[in-house]
Amino acid sequence: MSHEVNEQMDKPMSNAVGATGKLRQMILVWDMPVRVFHWLLVICFAGAWLTSESERLQMIHYAFGYTACLLILIRLVWGVIGTRYARFSQFLKSPKAVLGHFMAMLRGHPHHDVGHNPAGGLVMVALMVLILVIGLSGYLSVKEVLGEFAGEIHESVASLALAVVILHVLAAIIMSLLEKQNLVRSMVNGKKQGMPEQAIRYPQYLVGAVILLGSLYFFYLILSGALPALTQ
Repeated sequence: MSHEVNEQMDKPMSNAVGATGKLRQMILVWDMPVRVFHWLLVICFAGAWLTSESERLQMIHYAFGYTACLLILIRLVWGVIGTRYARFSQFLKSPKAVLGHFMAMLRGHPHHDVGHNPAGGLVMVALMVLILVIGLSGYLSVKEVLGEFAGEIHESVASLALAVVILHVLAAIIMSLLEKQNLVRSMVNGKKQGMPEQAIRYPQYLVGAVILLGSLYFFYLILSGALPALTQ
């Protein structure tokens, strides 16, 4: 009899502990290098687009464009050696998984895992590829390689990249509403909803600072004409 009473007393307690363990809270997901990369790329893409039609601001256009390409190359490296949610292996999924993600959204079951969802990861990689193509075609245009064809590719891919950026922003807004958390703010403070054990341990402030300062210095070198091989 006493054994049965003890079991009844222990049962609610174990349930309470289990419920507490499953409570989602704000955890660190995005490290500093990812956040620095994201916002510097936003600035560089916007700056390059706004200065694209001005001959007077040509060097600024070059600086923004080449710095964007540098950021992509850095992100490719960090996607291999970075923290958990920065790695491509965490969010690059098969076409089947991406399709399954869209189907789940249509059924009213949005993605709630931390990190990029399969569709978001695909869009991010597509944008990175497009920016590298923009940079390469811009360089070929400056060097007058392939004649006007390089310039046409440069402008066409830039327009396509802008469409992808707009799609990315709209998706972030929609997913913020579906997941009931501000995904834009999470790319500022690095935090999203998740389990404590899902958080990354180190924000990597030093690596983020190196990327920031290195990118600014590279921007200055292009702007000042110190790297004529890229601008003449």
